[in-house]
Amino acid sequence: MTSTGIRLHAPAPGWSISADVVIVGSGVAGLTAALRCEAAGLTTVVVTKARLDDGSTRWAQGGVAAALGEGDTPEQHLDDTLVAGAGLCDEEAVRILVTEGPDAVRRLISTGAHFDTDDEGGIHLTREGGHHRRRIAHAGGDATGAEVSRALVEAVHARGLRTIENALVLDLLTDADGRAAGVTLHVMGEGQHDGVGAVHAPAVVLATGGMGQVFSATTNPSVSTGDGVALALRAGAEVSDLEFVQFHPTVLFLGTEAEGQQPLVSEAVRGEGAHLVDRDGVRFMVGQHELAELAPRDIVAKGILRRMLEQGAEHMFLDARHFGADMWEHRFPTILAACRAHGIDPVTEPIPIAPAAHYASGGVRTDARGRTTVPGLYACGEVACTGVHGANRLASNSLLEGLVYAERIAADIAAERSAGGLLARVPAPVPQPDRPAHPLLAAESRFAIQRIMTEGAGVLRSEESLGRAADQLQKLHGEAREALAENGKTAEPGVDTWEATNLLCVARVLVAAARRREETRGCHWREDCAGRDDTNWRRHIVVRLNPDRSLAVRTTDTADFPPIR
Repeated sequence: MTSTGIRLHAPAPGWSISADVVIVGSGVAGLTAALRCEAAGLTTVVVTKARLDDGSTRWAQGGVAAALGEGDTPEQHLDDTLVAGAGLCDEEAVRILVTEGPDAVRRLISTGAHFDTDDEGGIHLTREGGHHRRRIAHAGGDATGAEVSRALVEAVHARGLRTIENALVLDLLTDADGRAAGVTLHVMGEGQHDGVGAVHAPAVVLATGGMGQVFSATTNPSVSTGDGVALALRAGAEVSDLEFVQFHPTVLFLGTEAEGQQPLVSEAVRGEGAHLVDRDGVRFMVGQHELAELAPRDIVAKGILRRMLEQGAEHMFLDARHFGADMWEHRFPTILAACRAHGIDPVTEPIPIAPAAHYASGGVRTDARGRTTVPGLYACGEVACTGVHGANRLASNSLLEGLVYAERIAADIAAERSAGGLLARVPAPVPQPDRPAHPLLAAESRFAIQRIMTEGAGVLRSEESLGRAADQLQKLHGEAREALAENGKTAEPGVDTWEATNLLCVARVLVAAARRREETRGCHWREDCAGRDDTNWRRHIVVRLNPDRSLAVRTTDTADFPPIR
């Protein structure tokens, strides 16, 4: 795979450092990879967009899914994951996840993470949607991500890993053979480094999280702007299944005009017995699925939206008044505080909820060792498409995937280096051209992109809505290209313009993939193609960026993931 030659318009690097591996992102995937690489003797640098604990991991409420309970087995966990993935999971990738997962959780505990325990001192396990057994380990009641992040950040500090905070990664550096040679980045604010610089390394690990900010309302933090997927595309890497964006069914409804990050109401609330009800108090999920409110997320989100459309309502309700004050305060303190901060008391009233963008099941295509189609470039966590999630992620598999595949990446990098392979030396990057190859969008384009995507590519899609979205996105793209071609002008380089440009890149790919998939499957819901079509569409959609900035979209011949070459 060769680089596209496309890069973001940015000043030339004014400083540089070298390492064996640079890891971009500081969630569960990034910090796990960093700790394992450091333990293997690799000089490791962690680059993160905000502070070390500011990514999506700390917002995770539910927990980590693993076959840790009595009577549970990896095979049962595999079965639940395959069902949720609606025929598009890579079974070998899932098998790796569920078999290596329990020990990965135990290593996380040995790193310092403290999970809630039962009366006997064992890990307390709960259920979430799509799981037939209690296998969700949680911490702080509903603050699992915060505890996982705390433990990993403390371990990183204790081991003295080099970190660069408040740094937005820009582009991949490559050598003359097209191999990864590091990254360029922009450090925001004063510190040891400032402005645009570079980290030179033969191994680059993308762990940049999701792209929820491509929609107006999301559970993702403001930093989740698809930077890793956009970087990979510009570097020539392939992405897969980006149409499968999971909308979390139960997000606190703050009004139709609410934008940005919205408070999540964890699936674990339903796992403990909360009911979904409509405005008349009717439990509308009963009879729609054997698990009712605990059906896989795509089914619950569709059930909520369907009843909203039937009743002409802006939201539905989650009723957990029967929990009582004591359970709310001890099991779900974070959610209780968030609800009360917005004037809702779940102890005495139902919680208004509606679906919002939550998780990208697709991403940068990798193999079982986290390798992408660009040599030396790895990806793990939400930015990656390992094949684990298929068309719809099973609840609480995301933290586990971050743990398992980060460890596999670290092992692969260490093995390559010890064998004296190409990762044993820092390659010389090819000089970047002076002229910008990719126009930047104005900062305010971010809001236009979010509106376009919410209206055209949200929970409910159609050829008409997707076509309209594609045209509007192409107009933004075309206007920026024309300005650059005619007079060499582009928006001023900066965090806001780089993020808007990345959002446009991932939005175009998402819409192109969603238009290509003419069926309803998992979290991809086409109102004009209501049925699941295994004959024609039990396969994957792979996209790459051409040097002329057009998109090359292809459909695989089978449901098998094509090999990484």
